[in-house]
Amino acid sequence: MVELDAIVIADSPLARVKIAGLTARERAIRVARKVGATRVQVIEHGAPQLEPAARVLVIRADQLVHTGLVEPLLAAPDAIAIDPDGTYAGAFVASGAAAHDAIARLARGERDDAIAASLPARRVEHGAVARAAIATPAERAAAHRLLYRVLVKPQDNAITRYLYRPVSFPLTRLLVRTPITPNQISYVVAALVALGCWIAAHASDRAALIGTVVVLAASYLDCCDGEVARLKLLSSRFGAWIDTVVDELSSVGYMIALGWHCHLAFGEQLLGFDPWLVGIAIGVATYADTIYCIYYNLIVAVGSANSQDYVGRFEVVPAGRPNAVRLQPVTATEPARELPPAVRWVATYAPYIVRRDFISWGTLALCALHLTHVAFAGLVLGGVVTSVIVTIDHVRLRSLRRSIARRGLVLEAP
Repeated sequence: MVELDAIVIADSPLARVKIAGLTARERAIRVARKVGATRVQVIEHGAPQLEPAARVLVIRADQLVHTGLVEPLLAAPDAIAIDPDGTYAGAFVASGAAAHDAIARLARGERDDAIAASLPARRVEHGAVARAAIATPAERAAAHRLLYRVLVKPQDNAITRYLYRPVSFPLTRLLVRTPITPNQISYVVAALVALGCWIAAHASDRAALIGTVVVLAASYLDCCDGEVARLKLLSSRFGAWIDTVVDELSSVGYMIALGWHCHLAFGEQLLGFDPWLVGIAIGVATYADTIYCIYYNLIVAVGSANSQDYVGRFEVVPAGRPNAVRLQPVTATEPARELPPAVRWVATYAPYIVRRDFISWGTLALCALHLTHVAFAGLVLGGVVTSVIVTIDHVRLRSLRRSIARRGLVLEAP
């Protein structure tokens, strides 16, 4: 990989304007580091001091910028970001002699737009969330709205979109104005879940309901760590794993707490044994199996720390070098049949009932109706069903990897 240096031009007073908790200057620096710049120099007064690497990225910080401005440029040795109308968008990449020339011209006081106009480089139109003007209050409000579009994830289902995001977005707007980091939010979520589980693990229905409310509140705050990370460009693999570990331990912990509540509240129920302790044991075993299978899949085949990226089936396709292959998700080859509206509705929304965000609200409703035993039974049954499904996928993935090894092929890491 060619080494990349970056120069952030922050000689305008607008570089000190804050959008979503970050000045335009700091945001441009984080964008440069996010796309792989090893060294970043900020020019506020004077000339750049960088000894140019093989490649240089130049970004103007008199506007709000996001990774969508810069990432498309990196596909070519020399590229200039442009708006849809063809005008210069405030960023360019230059390589080799062009990089040396660009730095020299910046040192002589030439403007970056003039340098970009003279570069024999590819013009690349930037994406939707890339840059915005911030010179006036109206422009800053529009820049805020533009930036918050990065919070809508394609994996979001209807429950997340309509029940969770309307609450988490205002919380995130408050949190981005503070020095609180996404990882610190994850730690608070873990503490809230532990508190909620402790409360729920008491005999009274009221305690189970209050504990469930606390756990549900934690799930709303849990949305905020990723949102703050995306807005402030603080996403990291370590942070993603913290969030993941907290999520999975929350699910297991709440299931155990609700089972213990049922153990205290209902006892053996004339069965000769305590079904609630047996249910806890089954739940722990199936949840552990599910977590193992899902994260084996994500680490080995998908290359992600987000359980929403789980893929059930893969196929083997050629990789970019001889005797090497990689795994990609199986895609449907037959056109989908037109289904009756009622069946299409069920097919669309039925999968939501096994998602954590739906389960949180479902268990709250059952606890409010004093049906904690039904809620616990549902959690255990859901764990068993999910364990069976992902275990089948896991065996299939293991078999596929063994077949690749037997054929003497090299499997590329995701």
